[in-house]
Amino acid sequence: MTSVIEVEHLTKRYRDTIAVDDITFAIEKDVIYGLLGRNGAGKTSVMSILTAQNFATSGDVRVFGEDPYENGRVLSRVCFVRESQKYPDDAKPPHAFATARLFFPNWSQELCDRLVAEFELPMRTRIKKLSRGQLSAVGVIIGLASRAEITFFDEPYLGLDAVARQLFYDRLVEDYTAHPRTVILSSHLIDEVANLIERVLVIDHGRIIMDEETDAVRDRAATIVGDTAAVDAFVAGREVIHRESLGHVSSVTVIGTLSPDDRRRLGEAGLEVAPVSLQQLIVRTTQHTDTARTEGAAR
Repeated sequence: MTSVIEVEHLTKRYRDTIAVDDITFAIEKDVIYGLLGRNGAGKTSVMSILTAQNFATSGDVRVFGEDPYENGRVLSRVCFVRESQKYPDDAKPPHAFATARLFFPNWSQELCDRLVAEFELPMRTRIKKLSRGQLSAVGVIIGLASRAEITFFDEPYLGLDAVARQLFYDRLVEDYTAHPRTVILSSHLIDEVANLIERVLVIDHGRIIMDEETDAVRDRAATIVGDTAAVDAFVAGREVIHRESLGHVSSVTVIGTLSPDDRRRLGEAGLEVAPVSLQQLIVRTTQHTDTARTEGAAR
């Protein structure tokens, strides 16, 4: 596949804090990515650098094969929508949409008008007077209607209620199918976006700890539940990322695809296998990384 973004050894420091720590990855054309991780993991710093809204301390970034900084050829093909988006004090939604229409060559006014109606956005109200949910709607409408070749959504939909978020997800998939482009979704709501994203990038403490296709990620872990002794015997030699015990019963999450022979052994031992959701896997992997880091620092 064709890479539209290439990042090599990217580092970003804020005084004594390393926000992004020597990461290397590529973003492919016409794929929906999930850029996932906890607060402060480095997600927004990465997106800000990729969209030329911040500077890297070191490393190399190429968007469409070029340096994006002060590069109109690149930036007109990229849309970055963030939760903390700022607008002029006297601006109303039509002003924001008119500005976007001038900037983005693939802008769809038809889609914009449809989304305004579906989100029931008050067009005569100043943006600074909008509710948080309405402000989020302005951002997602711009992100979708821009039809930019690369669109970043940095959690601008957090202000939307569950019904409005589902509307956003539905319209994203619908328009992406008709007009393929590269989409990077940054979200804490991992289970909500799990069925949308085709590839997962997980960043933790400024480092990439997972860069895989979503389907492969779902198959890479399982939770084994049952008698503690039997569970311990089965997981011996496997990478354990989480363990819980209550009395004589244990629940242990392990990395690795279970083979038919593994499943036969589990059945014979009276053990159960529980699926691991994408959110559970990312949370457990992050916790496991924290534990390994703490133990390493203690040595």
